[in-house]
Amino acid sequence: MVTFDHEHVPLAIVEALEADGVAVYPGSAALQFAQDKAAMRTRLADAGFPVPRWQVVQTSDEVDAFDTPWPKVLKASKGGYDGKGVWIVDSLEQAADVMSHDLGPGAVWMVEEMVDFRQEIAVQVARSPHGQAVAYPPVRTVQVDGICVEVVAPAEPTSVSSAQAEALALGIAKELGVIGMLAVELFDTDAGLVINELAMRPHNSGHWSIEGAYTSQFENHLRAVLDWPLGDPRPRQHRAVMVNILGGPIADLHVAFKHVMARDPGLKIHLYGKEVRLGRKVGHVTALGDDEGELLDRARHAADYFQGVIDE
Repeated sequence: MVTFDHEHVPLAIVEALEADGVAVYPGSAALQFAQDKAAMRTRLADAGFPVPRWQVVQTSDEVDAFDTPWPKVLKASKGGYDGKGVWIVDSLEQAADVMSHDLGPGAVWMVEEMVDFRQEIAVQVARSPHGQAVAYPPVRTVQVDGICVEVVAPAEPTSVSSAQAEALALGIAKELGVIGMLAVELFDTDAGLVINELAMRPHNSGHWSIEGAYTSQFENHLRAVLDWPLGDPRPRQHRAVMVNILGGPIADLHVAFKHVMARDPGLKIHLYGKEVRLGRKVGHVTALGDDEGELLDRARHAADYFQGVIDE
């Protein structure tokens, strides 16, 4: 059996393994919808799931003619993550400039409406080969320049109940035949939830679950692909807050690690061992408790120290 922690594994490799009789989770039949946004939008819309208005385009004139007001969202159908491959364009001229760049192999241009949302939320689902599935509670995510900077768990949607949000994510996992973890990123709008992106792996928006849930998303991913009974996804405490550490001027994060541990022993700190580059996710800080504001202040302070924003 083979699984992986990133969905940009070439589909041909997954298909070749499957042809040789290897069980690969998630399989190619599901994985294609995490790798190709146009295929995902088509499949989910055909199945009746809520997606933004969108279409495939070839020229900036087609973007201009797309019947939604500016600004509009231009996307490459393949290869994007952390805001890469997504552009907010305000005019025909901006669209033409973006589309002057080459797309990757097999990718097409997509234009979407700019969704007016109250907040962005995400729901993680674990699903096993025999169809058992569990959903983690919805979380609120905050993005800056397309990169998730913080997560609050759990977070009630404003337009529907948490149970409805979880049911939506579970329905998508079943419809696509996902085995393992699925993260469903959603816009919470006045009219209800609208699907933004899918990720078929343990996802940054679920890292709070390492300390914050009875069973982390990583453990449930392994349970799912092994077809073991799934673990309890419920939170251990009233609230969990996770703030990402982005690369800044401090190259030796372990020096900062000692300071943050000593200053606030209750925080949980994870460093990923990656080369520190400006804006790159290199770790995260999690705080658990009751008061969301206090938890955010503590986790943000620690992340700011790692990022060189503050020095005390």
